Amino acid sequence: MRSRRSLGRLAAVVFTGAIVFAGCTDSGSEEGQTPGESEASEASDGGGNGGMEHPMDGGPAPEGMVPAEDPEFPVGTEVTLTADHMEGMEGATATISGAFDTTTYSVSFTPTDGGEPVTDHKWVVHEELENPGEAPLAEGTEVVITADHMTGMEGAEATIDSATEETVYMVDYEADGMMMTNHKWVVESEIEPA
Repeated sequence: MRSRRSLGRLAAVVFTGAIVFAGCTDSGSEEGQTPGESEASEASDGGGNGGMEHPMDGGPAPEGMVPAEDPEFPVGTEVTLTADHMEGMEGATATISGAFDTTTYSVSFTPTDGGEPVTDHKWVVHEELENPGEAPLAEGTEVVITADHMTGMEGAEATIDSATEETVYMVDYEADGMMMTNHKWVVESEIEPA
């Protein structure tokens, strides 16, 4: 009886997982995606990211990123997030998975997939812009994003809204029962000690 119940639960989990997986993929090409990239979590309406999906695994930092020499929150540190970029982020406990010295930008752009315009998206780092030139870029500068944090972001033309020289972090955290790994990006002022 117990194994029949376990088998039923396993079937329910597999079926539910298949539905969730099917609902999270898009009709676009999956070529070049790593496992987990098709799983996504929706961003909150706060910060102008509403309706956009972030991959569950953000992957490695872009080439050319310089690790921070003496970050306030070293890799492995448990912290509390004060940012509200995504649903369930504000107040979440997170672990620092990367700390970098670079210029970080808030940008506005129209997704390449025809989605609604995104305003004041936090954050894109200098290394995620196509041929950006010298940092920092001035407010109002037109750029092309090479990051793929969200559907329709890679290749989008964007405008720099603001820039910061704060240490920028990748974080692992759980929100609404989903584990986000290497989430890009959170700046130092959006983090508190746990």
